[in-house]
Amino acid sequence: MKIMITGGAGFIGSHLCDEFATKNEVIVVTRNTTNLDRILHLLNKIIVEKADVTNYDELGGIIEKHRPDVIIHLAGETSHSKSFENPLYDLDVNTKSTLYILEKLKQLNLKCRFILGSTFIVIGKPQGLPVNEQSICNPTTIYGANRLASEVYCKIYHNVYDLDTITFRITNSFGPREQYIPSKNAINFLVHKAFKKEAIPIFDGGDFFKDVVYVSDVVSAIKTIMEEGKSGELYWISSGSKTWFYDLGSWLEELTGAKVQYVESPQYTKKTDVGNFVVDNSKLRSLGWNIQTSVKDGIKKTLEYFENLN
Repeated sequence: MKIMITGGAGFIGSHLCDEFATKNEVIVVTRNTTNLDRILHLLNKIIVEKADVTNYDELGGIIEKHRPDVIIHLAGETSHSKSFENPLYDLDVNTKSTLYILEKLKQLNLKCRFILGSTFIVIGKPQGLPVNEQSICNPTTIYGANRLASEVYCKIYHNVYDLDTITFRITNSFGPREQYIPSKNAINFLVHKAFKKEAIPIFDGGDFFKDVVYVSDVVSAIKTIMEEGKSGELYWISSGSKTWFYDLGSWLEELTGAKVQYVESPQYTKKTDVGNFVVDNSKLRSLGWNIQTSVKDGIKKTLEYFENLN
């Protein structure tokens, strides 16, 4: 099987390459071929194509060249704060790129399963918990609005043109190879702070919860969706359980000896954060998937990863 992964040199994309490269032809689309650290160990097993997903001629040429059986579209800007700094670029990379790929598949009449990676951010502040696939979306960021638009495009192209499209939304994921800056991944940022024995900054006494999922469970979920998911559908990838941040802080203190420093959340966070969040992932579990790694065990694995980098 030919599997094309846009953003395949990124956090989740690189772990997908690990999963698929031994038994499939994997084509990684990346805009920066000088930063392949996450997939260096796979370069003799995969095909790397350089293209920015906002360059539609380049992207379309790669799709025509390889004619993949599956496209997993992960490329994009994932920082909601940056979406306010450069909203037109966010539109190009997170929305127009999806529309372009869908249009290209339609034009080529290519039999290809198109899988869109989306985010819990599309929900905004949930009207009720747990969230599920029917929950109302009211995004609080430009990033969330653009991701939601991409989801709708997939649904339309499935309904109107019979394209084989599936969307998944991921909650707070973390693990090895992810960046550890707060604008990219809050969990990895906190784990790395603890690893460095620095103060662990947690907002508002840690008196809030998120649905946190370790990267290996994200990968197995995407594989399940690719193989068993129903065309035209949306699936939530999540742990399905609440992680209270005061517990997260306690685990980090226990595992590293670093100390939590509770701080007040900034105004920007108060305006845009989705607040408490947990997902009913029963639709995904109905495909035969289940969570395998607890958040605490995932933290241990991530700390081991940081240790091995030194």
